[in-house]
Amino acid sequence: MPPPPEAKGAPLVGVLPSVLSRGLEAVIREQHKELGSVFTLRWFGLAVTFLVGPECSDHFFHAPESEIGIDGVYDVTVPIFGKGVGYDIDLDTRNEQHRFFAKMLRPAKLRGHVPPMEYFGKWAESGVVDLKEEVDHLLMLIASRCLLGKEVRENMYDEVASLFHDLMGGLHLISMFFPYLPTPGHRRRDRARDRLDEIFSRIVKARKVSGRVEDDMLQDLIDSRYGSDGRATTDTEITGLLVALLFAGHHTSSTVTVWTALRLITQPDHLRAVMAEQERLILMDGGVNVDYGLLLQMDVLHRCIKEALRLHPVTQMVLRRARKGFTVRGKEGGEYSVPAGRLLASPLVVNGLLPDIYKDPHMFDPDRFAPGRAEDKAGGAGACSDLAYLSFGAGKHACMGEGYAYQQIKVILSHLLTTFELKLETSSFPEPENMLSMRPKGKV
Repeated sequence: MPPPPEAKGAPLVGVLPSVLSRGLEAVIREQHKELGSVFTLRWFGLAVTFLVGPECSDHFFHAPESEIGIDGVYDVTVPIFGKGVGYDIDLDTRNEQHRFFAKMLRPAKLRGHVPPMEYFGKWAESGVVDLKEEVDHLLMLIASRCLLGKEVRENMYDEVASLFHDLMGGLHLISMFFPYLPTPGHRRRDRARDRLDEIFSRIVKARKVSGRVEDDMLQDLIDSRYGSDGRATTDTEITGLLVALLFAGHHTSSTVTVWTALRLITQPDHLRAVMAEQERLILMDGGVNVDYGLLLQMDVLHRCIKEALRLHPVTQMVLRRARKGFTVRGKEGGEYSVPAGRLLASPLVVNGLLPDIYKDPHMFDPDRFAPGRAEDKAGGAGACSDLAYLSFGAGKHACMGEGYAYQQIKVILSHLLTTFELKLETSSFPEPENMLSMRPKGKV
């Protein structure tokens, strides 16, 4: 059985010159159009096989860990999260740490994390702001209340916010494959991570010595115990888990909030539908602060956020590694043999725009997710039923923070859209950054 078809490229460097000149997203789209739903890209000896669409993604998302894993795939996160957490540890320990997160992010716990929106009170009645920067600041304030703890909120918020900015600024496309390359961005990342470790280790030690107990996620991590042997989390693990939780949540919520706002600002019909829903719900609730129960009823806004995510995924692709060789059938009917050890990619930048799943895929049409259409269920019945819409992943590695992300984004947009009349200063719609992250490029 033949291997997947490969993109043409120069000796040794492969498709890298095309990626650097035109962007990875453009190269992936071009090769999907030319080679079909299963294809391989190479550069510097590294081979990545891309699997596009529900028909050939079942094994990628649903195979057991013994066959498809994440061995060495996300090494880029190790210098960010630190040693002893996330993708630096064995599967059993990682599953235990995911259990800590699942407990912290369950709906009952989230009810208390809908913050008041006095942040926007500092805005004047009119003016120009960089929405990307403002949303970043707001999300860090939210995190300082429910995640980082009062010690950070009251004494060192500005420093921690600046450190996280440097930490996230070290996530470039090259970081995925060369996370320890001594670039200026990586050096800033490493300095920021060392300082965060100092800050949070000191806070954890002080809490333990004083016996003081706070109602925040930092305390949840301090109190967590591993089920295998009953041991407590170490100070280093707590810092790493805290960074991982904030990094994942902040990155997703910030990116999607801004893209959704941009789409609504430039789509008056959909903005009116969102505003009508907001007026109905807030009037029905007596005009009090938006709470968790009210957020769950914001179906129109929910669909708008979901559609923005489809068009603007927070990352270009999801990666895995084949622990065992397997056979895959492409949508076009060809069968290919994928060897053990091969790096695999599910490209979100293509999967969300497949015309046989989404009608007019490049249009912003939130109603495609409404009852009666439900285009995100087009993956078919059975194992592939969850593979048409992959913005939060699928299968056993689906993002457990999906509910928390929607909650944060809804509460920010609800307040922002009902308080201010927004318009885009520039005439052209922003392009995404050519990085691992897909944030809007430049100021917004």
